[in-house]
Order: sequence, then C-alpha cells, then structure tokens
Amino acid sequence: MIIPFSICLFFILLIVVRFLFNIWWIPFRVKNVLRLQGLKGPAYKFIHGNTKEIIEMKKQAMSNPMDLSSHDIFPRIQPHFYTWMKLYGQNFLMWDGARPQIVVTEPELVKEILSNKEGAYGKMKLRGYLKKLLGDGIVMAEGEKWTKLRKLSNHAFHGESLKDMVPAMIASVEAMLETWRKYEGKEIDVCEKFRLLTSDVISRTAFGSSYMEGRKVFETMTKLCIIISRNAHKIQYFGIGKLVRSQNDIEADETEQLLHDSIMAIVKKREDEVKTGRADSFGTDFLGSLLKVHHDMDKKNRISVVDLIDECKTFYFAGQETTYSLLCWSILHLAIHTDWQERARKEVLQLFGQENPNSEGIARMKTVVMIIYETLRLYSPVVTITRQIYSNVRLGKYELPENIDLLIPPLALHRNPEIWGEDAHLFKPERFAEGLAKVGNNNSMAYLPFGYGPRACVGLNFAANEAKITLSMILQRYKFSLSPNYVHSPFQVLTAQPEKGVQVLLHSL
Repeated sequence: MIIPFSICLFFILLIVVRFLFNIWWIPFRVKNVLRLQGLKGPAYKFIHGNTKEIIEMKKQAMSNPMDLSSHDIFPRIQPHFYTWMKLYGQNFLMWDGARPQIVVTEPELVKEILSNKEGAYGKMKLRGYLKKLLGDGIVMAEGEKWTKLRKLSNHAFHGESLKDMVPAMIASVEAMLETWRKYEGKEIDVCEKFRLLTSDVISRTAFGSSYMEGRKVFETMTKLCIIISRNAHKIQYFGIGKLVRSQNDIEADETEQLLHDSIMAIVKKREDEVKTGRADSFGTDFLGSLLKVHHDMDKKNRISVVDLIDECKTFYFAGQETTYSLLCWSILHLAIHTDWQERARKEVLQLFGQENPNSEGIARMKTVVMIIYETLRLYSPVVTITRQIYSNVRLGKYELPENIDLLIPPLALHRNPEIWGEDAHLFKPERFAEGLAKVGNNNSMAYLPFGYGPRACVGLNFAANEAKITLSMILQRYKFSLSPNYVHSPFQVLTAQPEKGVQVLLHSL
C-alpha cells in the first residue's frame, strides 16, 4: 500500500512542529517567565543548551592538579556552577539540552525543597545509562513503593541491625590490614585497598556473601560508572539512540545484563538454600528482608523481581561507593594533619586499647567523628542533589512552572563563607566540636553530605560505623604520612574521588 504524499507531508510537518515546540518555544517561554522574576543564567543554545560549555569548562578545570594548601574542590568538580553563581547569583537557570534546570544554593529554598512538605518536589526520573546502574530502587521510587522500600531499609540499616554488623565489618578490616603488612615502612595506595574493603563489607553485611562472590557485581557497576562519566552532558534527540546504537549503548546494554545476571546468581543461591532445606529462612540481612517480602503470601506486600534487583543494585553501589570515597579523603587529611592523626589515635586507644572496636565505644567517639564530619564537608561524596517540579509551584518568592529540574550542590553550601567563615576551604574538624546541631551558624542546610528531610540517605549510620571501625583499626596499628608521590587530583565519576589514588608512607607502631 502506497501512503499518499499529502499524508507523509502532514506527519513530517507534525514532527517538525513538535521538535520546534520542544527545543525552541518551551525554552523561550520558560526563560522569559523566570527572567521576569530575577532568575537569570547562561544563554540557551539551540538544541545543546549549555552542555558544550559545561564539557569545556570541566575539561579546563581538570587539566592540572590542585594545590594541597586548599581543599576547595568546588571550582574543579563543578566549574560551571562555581562560575555561574558568581555571575548570576545564588540561584540561576541553566539548560541540559532543552531541559531547564535551576541551581539552588540559597539555604532557605534548599530546606523548602528537601522538606517537600506539600509533595511538590519529586525525584528526577533516571534516564539513559544511569537508569541501567540504579534502576528504580529506593533512591528514585515515589509514593507507596518508596514507603515500602524505606521501611525495609530502615529495618536493615538501623538500631540493633547495625550492632549485629560490627563483627562482619571488623572481619573485613582485619583481612585488609593483613595485606598491609608487606607495605610497612613503604608506600601504599590506600584507595586500592579501600575499594576492596568497602565492597567486602557491603557484601558480608547486606548480602551474606564475600567480595569474591560479589566481585562481578562491582566490576560491572564500575564499567557502567565509566560509561556514565564519559557520556555526561551529551545530548540525543529524535530517539536516535533507539534507531542507531552507539558503541556506548551496546556496551551499556551488555554490562547491564551482566549486572542483572550477577545479582540473580546471588539471589538464587539464597533461595535454593531455603528450597533444599539447608536454611530455614531467607536470613535477617538486607537480602533476606527483600526475599521475605518478595515471597510474601499477601500480594499487596510483595515486591517484584525487578524491584528486588533494583534494590540490590542501589545498595551494592551506595554501600560501596560513598564509604570508599569517605575513607580515601579521611586518610588524606590525617596524613597531612598529623596533629589530628595523633588526637584521633589517642581517643581510639583510650576507648579500645589494642582490642577491636565495639558498639559502646563507637557510640562514644568524638574526635574521630569530628574528622569524619569535616571530611564529608570538604569532600562530599554526593556532589548534586536533584529534584523535579511536577506541577506549578511557589518556591520562596519564585513562581515556577512544571517540568523543571532543581539541582542542589552541597559543595557550594559547604563552602559558603557567610555560613562557615572565610576559612571554609580549610580542614578544621573543631567546627564540629559541639556536634551537627550548632555548625554553620545553626543553619540546618549548611551541611548536606547525606541529604536532608524524608529522603535523607538511609545508609548514613552504616557508612559512619564502617568508617569509624576502619579508621580506629588503622590508627591502632600504624602511623602514616603523605607520600611525595601523591598528586592532588579530585575528580567526579558519580561520587568525588581521588583520580590518582592516595599514597601514604606506612609505619608500624
């Protein structure tokens, strides 16, 4: 059957009109609406928005290492935010292709967004390669599904459950420190060791396995992170990705399938133990809790296989990546500031002597906690908190239309001199001497390493306990100083990491 030319022409015109509506009219309308309210920003460029500028700015910022005299990584990790804040103010408009994004760093507005009391600010829908990595787990879920998943996570990573994880964390750290013996009196790159450690800890505590069993999961996640990083800010239109598959698309699809298969192998192993009678339950760890709900007799309570896989993806990634980053930067600070290293060691020896850490002592730590908090302030693993406006809303003095992304950069808030003082770029753990409540001029939005409000990171206490145990056991055994081979080159994959590792000189006590 031959389609009449007039009909073909009609559909072509329809596509052209829709295309122009999305990439010309909507940006033009949104820009004018927001400009009238004082929200300005870099000019929208046809099709690409500001993505080409961002790529070039990041390339320039990363071209040389940083000076260790300052820990101000904001201009390096997010040079576009840093530059445009200076030009357009605390809040400004930018463009991811034709999609409008408002960067918000005004504390009062940040609090309003993250509190989300009226339910106006939802999670941004994951697209592209990032969705392959995290799926639709607790990080992205909304409504009833999020409530169900949050309840599961709270049970698995709080209270008595955390106490039960301490022996497994200690066992993982002991295994790591055994490998450190051959580096005594020599240089060691701690980042390589912490990558294996944090992988082993989340495997043991949440999934009842070891790093060796979860290795394929971490290897495939690392591959996906690399693909995501090298394709950041690249724009595709017309659904071209569905018609013409790039090498990145093919590689991402294959890696996602490997990730799915690796997690399913761990899940099936646990299920088979119950089926064959080798175990009388699915277990009390995080995987056990997921499987219990997945097999619930009541369909209303049940979660699907897809949900189960997505939750495993989320916690494998978050449980490893954020603590890895925290430990690397903590050791860097202690290697530079040996006075704080000595203060931390004194506290550890007073609490535990040469014995392994215990829950009671971990809860009484002050100096180590101050160091951890200050490290998270300067080198927050999560560098952007994102939300989306689903319907017209009033935010502070602004009337904002729907379908706008909101981006909150903790690195900007953590370095605001009006909140932290002119020495905000320096490592000063004493800022946290009175705990979190009184830091940053009593501004609750001054400190956001794990978010804020109902969607704050569920793994906060898990990560903190792991870091306390690891640092304590290292300080009991070693003194360390920064190697002259260290190159200060922070960069962002998904979290902020040391690009060249952290090399220290290790000395046995």
